[in-house]
Amino acid sequence: MTHSAESEEASASAVASPRGNLLPRDNYGASTELLGGQIPSRLGCWPGGRAPKLLREVTVAGYPVLLVRSRTQFSALGSRCPHYGAPLSRGVLRGNRLRCPWHGSCFDVRTGDIEEYPALDCLPRFQVRIPAPAPAPRSCSPSRSLFPAGLGIPGPSPSRLQAMWPLAVGVAALVCAETLRQEGFTGRIIMATREKHLPYDKSKLSKVCAGDGKELALVSARAAGPILPSRLLPQAMSVDFQRRRVRFQNGSSQRYDHLLIATGSHPIPLEVPGADLQNICLLQTPEDSRKILELSAGRNLVIIGASFIGMEVAAFLSDKAAAVSVVEKKEFPFQNVLGPQVGAPCPALDRALLFLTRVTFHMKAEVSELKGKDGKVTEAVLDSGTKIPADVVVVGIGEVQASRSRPAALSAFSAPQRMRTSVPNVYAAGDVAAFPVALLHGQHSNIQHQQVAEAHGHVAAFNMLKEPKELRTVPFFWTTMLGKSIRYAGRWEQRQGDARSCASPSRDGYVVAAASLNCDPMVPLIAEVLSTPGPLCSASPREQRAKRQG
Repeated sequence: MTHSAESEEASASAVASPRGNLLPRDNYGASTELLGGQIPSRLGCWPGGRAPKLLREVTVAGYPVLLVRSRTQFSALGSRCPHYGAPLSRGVLRGNRLRCPWHGSCFDVRTGDIEEYPALDCLPRFQVRIPAPAPAPRSCSPSRSLFPAGLGIPGPSPSRLQAMWPLAVGVAALVCAETLRQEGFTGRIIMATREKHLPYDKSKLSKVCAGDGKELALVSARAAGPILPSRLLPQAMSVDFQRRRVRFQNGSSQRYDHLLIATGSHPIPLEVPGADLQNICLLQTPEDSRKILELSAGRNLVIIGASFIGMEVAAFLSDKAAAVSVVEKKEFPFQNVLGPQVGAPCPALDRALLFLTRVTFHMKAEVSELKGKDGKVTEAVLDSGTKIPADVVVVGIGEVQASRSRPAALSAFSAPQRMRTSVPNVYAAGDVAAFPVALLHGQHSNIQHQQVAEAHGHVAAFNMLKEPKELRTVPFFWTTMLGKSIRYAGRWEQRQGDARSCASPSRDGYVVAAASLNCDPMVPLIAEVLSTPGPLCSASPREQRAKRQG
């Protein structure tokens, strides 16, 4: 996956409730100037060298090491984020928390432990002596590392626990199993799945459109041995919550003590005449991704939907397909996720889309019919009557929660901050769960992000072990298209019939989400502020004073 550096076209924007923008869509300096010192006073430092240098990468015996100064303490850690190798010297340091500039992973600089996902491993830590010619290696703290030594050591956990995942072994399941083992649990963990791959990075399916489950795997088969169970059962078909039994596709059943439902989501199929023709693709598995790449080479590709999946596929295949057309019923790309306040008047986003030189956009349009010949799609007809040549169609119009075992009591799989559902001993995590978002005053929301799913699995594991832990995370999402990076943190909600961000009147004028284009690490900086108690005001100090005086 390609990651971009900062450029002259850096811009940022934020969603506030309900008055609009925290940051101007301008360059990095203008953005920070508008904040008027409020972020630095809460953060303790600026990224990018605007304060005394607190993060510095050095080389010791050929090994890159990050030196960190936090208040009067000094630490030495691995210099690259374990997620995808981001240089942590460009990250955001606040107190003892260091946040990755690319994808928002957060680490404790005293121990190297993970504080926020999506990274699945901690940072290596070294001893620091002042003065010292070179740091001596010291092992990573086992409390958060992915595969620590001593996983089989008994701990204060129940002697028998069975955690089952119907349908999929995804990141929520992986992190839950990992956390159970780290905390000393030695009982059985049973997973039920229809997947044939080890947990893999699904966010890359639309970014690279190639490879298989092994290439995208989050962990190798050898390393996963201590974490994943040796017994994987076939897809779960139903759950008897009264008897605590799961029935599987092969007719067998299994009793559970605690059940985690992390069934994920399925892409929504297109429902128009001709939708059953060949070469109309949904994207859910590595096989789907590879098929789209093979079918699109040198042919006419039509993508329905201009959110992240559709735009990422368009960017990757823009120089491989003969022609790429994107059809979107909204006025702007990414509008469902980022909201119209970000997408509408954003010149920098428009400039980024110009780099998709071989992509034609049909906005405020819908596909009304697909026509074909010999059973294969050949043409997409829009509601305006426009006809687009189509040898391959990729449908990216959204996803729906996936579960075949949803009783009335779990109709929404609503889970509080401890990820427990209304059914005893049943937990929900990942795309299938709606959970309270602190930024929205505890309003339940369904957020289909990898980082959020990992946090869900972590919290669910602790509460299965009767160690109360609540979900405290700021949702963080990212993408990169043709060298242009988009970062998004927080949660923007739109009420039905209302274009404002969904927040109570008491949060009038306070930031609930932020997005940026090629402006690292601005969004990680704001995410770190949003993770701490107290609201972040979108108004400048002058506006705040005027409001108080008025």
